[in-house]
Amino acid sequence: MDERHEPTWLTLRVFLPFVAGYYVSYAFGVLTSVYFLAFALFQIPAGVLLDRYGPRRVDAALLLVAALGAVVFALAPSFAFLIAGRALIGLGVCVALMASFQAFTLWYASDRLATLNSRAFAVGILGAMSVTVPLELALRVADWRTVMLLLALAPLVASASLLMAAPEHERGAPRDSIRAALAGVRQLIADPAFRRMAAMLGTTQCASVSVLTLWMATWLRDVAGYDQAEVARALLWVSMAMIVGYLFFGRLADARARRGASTVTLAAGAVAGACACLAALALGVKTGALALWGLFIFASSGATLLYSTLLRRFPKEMAGRVSTTVNTFAFALMFFGQWAVGVVLSLWPQSASGYAPQAYGWALGMLALLQFAGLAWLWRGRRFFAGA
Repeated sequence: MDERHEPTWLTLRVFLPFVAGYYVSYAFGVLTSVYFLAFALFQIPAGVLLDRYGPRRVDAALLLVAALGAVVFALAPSFAFLIAGRALIGLGVCVALMASFQAFTLWYASDRLATLNSRAFAVGILGAMSVTVPLELALRVADWRTVMLLLALAPLVASASLLMAAPEHERGAPRDSIRAALAGVRQLIADPAFRRMAAMLGTTQCASVSVLTLWMATWLRDVAGYDQAEVARALLWVSMAMIVGYLFFGRLADARARRGASTVTLAAGAVAGACACLAALALGVKTGALALWGLFIFASSGATLLYSTLLRRFPKEMAGRVSTTVNTFAFALMFFGQWAVGVVLSLWPQSASGYAPQAYGWALGMLALLQFAGLAWLWRGRRFFAGA
């Protein structure tokens, strides 16, 4: 479907309400290793719920759980309640992106999926960036508990917008039983093309997201010698590179798909470029290092094209399980990436200012090898997704 002829109601009733929930998920703050692990553990059950009850009802209900989590966190009398509140927030927003992908699959033409998915990813990054300054200003005039209570309003508003605006998709067949739904997950994992695409997507997200959310800042401090203000500006620039990457690769993939060109080849080429940038940083290249970081994140965003490729490969009735099963791989590997880099960096004696600069070469080299392994396994099995 040509974007110019796309009905306005799709934007107002499908795209905007669903991506609002994803925006809220990023607005709650930095994604930590535990957050990634919690996401991974609930993804497959969430996918079953999405396919049984639809993205509108499942996403709206879970956003209420996120609001409850924010209230628990704000009023927590102990550390255990803080953890519980954080877990509820993570549970509440864990399907926001996947519900969006499912809604796009149900309501839009298949040749628009990569573009729409990329826009949703970009909205998430904007969510993280847009709350930074307002949150800092709010904390100057109110304590963190009050601010968290105010943040609890965001998922409430997002949930209400879904219930009031988003359409309910009418199923053409009876809902699968839980056993049949789980059998569908096993069917996905048994598919060679699915395993290879999920592996490359997961290893690339492991490398890119784990460094962007945590370790790039310390690299800029410990290796490049940036001060706090310079680190903040650099991370902003690199985050913008990620947004541009999502939008660029999404539109390019859909344009290529209309001509019958392979989306998988485009994703693989982008990841190959990302591997080269990360390998250069691991080998100690400092000249133009910030540009290398930007190119690495930009190119890594191309791996997310595989979500739309897989959604087109399987029936729409499985869209929720397709996205969340892929996400299980991705989030588990993001958790591993954040944790493993920390382990490697801790093998060297730390200084008063941070980690040993020479340790980063080994940590980044490990991520680059893992990313390359995912790419190589996908490319060796390219016969399984000929034409995709």
